[in-house]
Amino acid sequence: MFFVISKIISFVLSPVIWVLALMVVALITKKAKKRKRLLISALVLLVIFTNSYLVGLLTGVWAVDGTKNSELKKTYPVGIVLGGNTISYNSVLSKITYNYNIDRLMQAMVLYKQGKIKHILVTGSAGNIIYRNVKEGNLMREALLQMSVPDSAIWVDTSADNTHQNAVYARRILTQKHVTDTCLLITSSLHMRRSLGCFKKEGIAVRPFATNLLRDSDIVTFDYLFYPYAINLTIWEGMTHEVLGYYVYKILGYI
Repeated sequence: MFFVISKIISFVLSPVIWVLALMVVALITKKAKKRKRLLISALVLLVIFTNSYLVGLLTGVWAVDGTKNSELKKTYPVGIVLGGNTISYNSVLSKITYNYNIDRLMQAMVLYKQGKIKHILVTGSAGNIIYRNVKEGNLMREALLQMSVPDSAIWVDTSADNTHQNAVYARRILTQKHVTDTCLLITSSLHMRRSLGCFKKEGIAVRPFATNLLRDSDIVTFDYLFYPYAINLTIWEGMTHEVLGYYVYKILGYI
């Protein structure tokens, strides 16, 4: 039930839904002045939601900064990769396909190859309400195997439907494997704050290694200041989802 509710909330919080709702109401209203105000509001929201500077300004307050690989001065026993729109399976083409958050898995693979982590723990159940038998944890394991990471270095959880459960089931595996040292927590920069709270609550010592960084340069360009990019709608949606999720988790006692 919690999984379904979270998907519904994500839909309602989508900036695209807000803009479309204003436009639909504007089309059905009979008052010309009200229609004009609604259309202007929809346009203003669209400009705000697609502006890279405004998105970066606000999301930068919430997102956790990245870490240089060279800053990792020790080898960590485990890199814990949280599932969530990282990977899926295309049944038509019969192959794995890679999604927006695949950077988490790729960074973990690089860290393993560099000797920064000894094992990769991937955690994630089904990311789709309908196809509940397709487990993201298994797909991430298969992708790592294709990238020449040995099976002995991969630990898998396929039960976690949310960030709280990621921490709960990861703790069980770490306990079974007798891991007590600090691990690397690998997830997106927007997701990291909620993830750290959940892992701390479960008593797991982790160091954050943020991926999917929102900016890869300090250079400010004309495009960054003024050009509208549709990808910013996705970033806004992720931001609102994470902020709401964080405080809902606090209420539920997950953080």
